[in-house]
This record gives sequence, C-alpha cells and structure tokens, in this order.
Amino acid sequence: MYRRRLCLGLCGEFGGTPEEQIKWIGETGFDGFFTGWFPEAPIGKWRQLAGEYHLLYQSIHAPFGHAAALWKEDEDAAAAAVEELMNCLRSCSEHEVPIMVTHAVIGFNEHSPNSRGVGNFEKVVREAERLGVTVAFENTEGEEYLAMLMQLAESYRSVGFCWDSGHEMCYNQNRDMLASYGKHLVGTHLNDNLGIRDFDGRITWYDDLHLLPFDGVADWGKIASRLRRSGYEGPLTFELNRFSKPGRHENDCYGKLSTAEYLAEAYKRACRVAFLAAGL
Repeated sequence: MYRRRLCLGLCGEFGGTPEEQIKWIGETGFDGFFTGWFPEAPIGKWRQLAGEYHLLYQSIHAPFGHAAALWKEDEDAAAAAVEELMNCLRSCSEHEVPIMVTHAVIGFNEHSPNSRGVGNFEKVVREAERLGVTVAFENTEGEEYLAMLMQLAESYRSVGFCWDSGHEMCYNQNRDMLASYGKHLVGTHLNDNLGIRDFDGRITWYDDLHLLPFDGVADWGKIASRLRRSGYEGPLTFELNRFSKPGRHENDCYGKLSTAEYLAEAYKRACRVAFLAAGL
C-alpha cells in the first residue's frame, strides 16, 4: 500500500492466541507484525506462521522490566538484565527477525545516566553486530538515557532508533525525537494519545494510551511530513491498545467492537497514515 508495508504489534487486548492474531492481522490487510519476547516464547512457530501467511516479522520487542538495573551498581542484577537482552537477540538472529526493539530505561523518578549503563548496553550492541541484528532504542521516559545510548550509533551499525509517536507526546513532552534521531530510524510504533493530562505537567504511564491514529490530538499531517523529512522508507508499524488504562476511559469505545471490527478500523487508519506519509 503506497509503497509502504503496514505492520501491527500483537497485543493481548486483541483477544485470541498470538497465533490467531497473526492470522487475523494478515486477513485484515496488514503486511506484517511484531511480537514481544519471553524465555518460552515460540518465536520459531511465529516465524513459521509469518511465512505461511506471507507476512513480515518486523521486529521483536525485548523485555524492559529490568532496564533500570543496567544503570545501577548491582552487578548481578545488571548481568541478568544483559543476559535477558542477549537471549532475545539470539532469538532474533536464529529466526531471522532483523530488529530487536528495547527501552533505554524504565521509571520516571531517576535521571542519572552513566557510563556503567552505556557499557552494559554496549555489550548487547556488540553481540547484535556479530549476529547481524539491529538494536533499536525506543523513545520512552528518561530521554537523557536514550541520548547517551544513541551516541553508540556513531560507532556501531547495529544501533538504530524506534520512534514511538505517542511516547513523544506524553513522555517526551512533544520534543521532536525525529529531529534528534531520525537519521537512525529503523522502525516506528505509531499511535495517538491526548498528551499530558496532569495540570502541572507530571509525566505518568497513564497518558500512554496507544489510541488509534486520529482519535487523539496528534497532527498526522505533520507526523507524515516529519517521517518524509527523516528519509525513512521502511514499514509503518503501529502499536495499539484496545482497552483503557486504569481510571481512564478513552479506549472504552473500542471494546464495543468485535476483534475483526477493531482490526479493520486499525487497518483503515493505518492506510490513512500511509497515504499522508506518501505525500498524496
């Protein structure tokens, strides 16, 4: 579509098993998907289904629950976090998934990136270089951590950037992440939200709504022009949530749709974004 593949991340909120979701994603019209990773994840089975349904297995999203440990002094915890990322990398390599997406950090209260953390991530990047996998750092909270890690892109071909449009609007307070890292862009997590709701600008997980495009306050015409300006020509990948965050109701309307109806609506919105990104 518009010389651009459209991909969608699997999500437990869509219903069904991951295997069923892969089938549904293909039937809806999407060209590919991404998945998460855990030690027992049947990546080989998902790769097989990608082939059967002629879909692109665009990326694997690494676990990020231990990301903060990579920056701290607890060497055992850091080593375990590094090994977790290494195992995810090996799954990518073994099953020919070209990109591993990872967060630089997790948490909203600490703002102290350091050389220790960069060194831990560099171990992962070096292994990625050896395996022929790209490590795509995603913009989340703690963008100062991302800034330090993206400096590795000057030394390693295996380092890229995954741009989350919704995270930019809430976690990064609308600072232009593509202006900073667009030349390293290798993937997207496109979604919409309503920005930061707290009157004093406090950043929280509750604003990361992952709405369908055009259901929030994002300027998708501007997003499209920014993507064109970056020179990125890869797949447009969407990361969407069907259910609302606790205490919020913005996603509730999606629950009234069947899974087929929701995925069809997601595909229509994705096509609109692709149309804009093509400059049509």
